[in-house]
Amino acid sequence: MTDEGPKLSRSARRVQDALAGLGFTLKVTELPDSTRSAREAAHAVGCQVGQIAKSLVFNGESSEEAILVIVSGANRVDEARLSTEVGEPVRISSAEDVRRQTGFAIGGVPPVGHIAPLTTYIDEDLLVFSEIWAAAGTPNAVFRLDPADLVKMTAGRVIRIR
Repeated sequence: MTDEGPKLSRSARRVQDALAGLGFTLKVTELPDSTRSAREAAHAVGCQVGQIAKSLVFNGESSEEAILVIVSGANRVDEARLSTEVGEPVRISSAEDVRRQTGFAIGGVPPVGHIAPLTTYIDEDLLVFSEIWAAAGTPNAVFRLDPADLVKMTAGRVIRIR
């Protein structure tokens, strides 16, 4: 495989390879500005905050199962609603647990390329956009995609999150 663009960091390359492995030709880009928060990401790529697909990791209180929730940057997760969807109370994962469960640090968690597959839920509000942006492994790496592709690549369940 030959690179035609700038060299990617190891974490961003892992996401690029995961996308290719899933059959997607989407391009990971590392930007000079931070994309760690939804607001920063929207500013860096020139889109609405709602078009940022932020990846949050929760854990089931009893099962300890890691749960990936991909949320519109304009929204907050209603944990009670998520708990009902999951079937048990949930809590947001610590930074250490996120890295251990996904292989990525908070602020760069992508929708794919994790250490192990995660049960995934997708905010229905992301589907109203023609294009969205997701993190790609580092606090300044992103990729643009169609919301339908997000559902396909993650096998995520689309739910109302707020």
